[in-house]
Amino acid sequence: MSNVLISTPFNIALDFEIAPFIKRLLAYFLDLAIMVAYAVLMRYVLYDGLQLDGDFAFGVDLFLVTLPLLLYHPVFEIIFHGQSPGKMAAGIRVMSVEGGDPTISQYLLRWFFRVWEWPLVFSFVLPGFWIMYQLIFVGMLGIIVVIIIAVTAKNQRLGDLAANTAIVSTKIQSSIHDTVFMEITQKNYAVKFPEVLKLSDRDINTIKTVLNEAYKRNNYETAHRIAGRIKAVLKVESDMEVDVFLQQLIADYNYLATRE
Repeated sequence: MSNVLISTPFNIALDFEIAPFIKRLLAYFLDLAIMVAYAVLMRYVLYDGLQLDGDFAFGVDLFLVTLPLLLYHPVFEIIFHGQSPGKMAAGIRVMSVEGGDPTISQYLLRWFFRVWEWPLVFSFVLPGFWIMYQLIFVGMLGIIVVIIIAVTAKNQRLGDLAANTAIVSTKIQSSIHDTVFMEITQKNYAVKFPEVLKLSDRDINTIKTVLNEAYKRNNYETAHRIAGRIKAVLKVESDMEVDVFLQQLIADYNYLATRE
């Protein structure tokens, strides 16, 4: 299976497995099934349940059905750190080639390049024969997208190339603990490395990514390298175990950053 090297702010490359095409296809159809199910259910509620009609029904339809379908991917990916429900089920996620989670602007740029799929979303607004025409149109453009994914080095589509992101395999469950945030509940917490505030949220997120990968693979080589780089940047010394040291940095950062 092909791998991709993800650069980090510390000039250390992390090795991630590129998501297999079959997993990406599975994620796509799972997300599509969710979107279609949502649209059908909402239409049933609006037209059969509430019996809306006319211009008012059209406006409500646009707001409660079409708009959520249009924003489905960017909203889920931003909230769940690169994963839509389909991607969660398939065990893949979007990651910045520069390391860690993509920025909101990267997510939005990826979404903008999904414009070829938008006619399929709006086909729900224009029923009848329009649906068949739009399905054919989207299907033809989809073939071009598959070709682009196949020929690019990191299996990126146009949106990934523009946003500098890649789709990688991961079995790490996304939760609040995969973000920079870490709640410090210990009373009289003692900060060991106040220099950590020289780092950014992106740096801390990269440290968490490195730790997650180390725990998952039981391989701490990259963690040792990034710990050494951080010690040099912050000019600190520590004889802690590498994972304890990195966890301490994350905890100190959260404690200090929330009290600024």
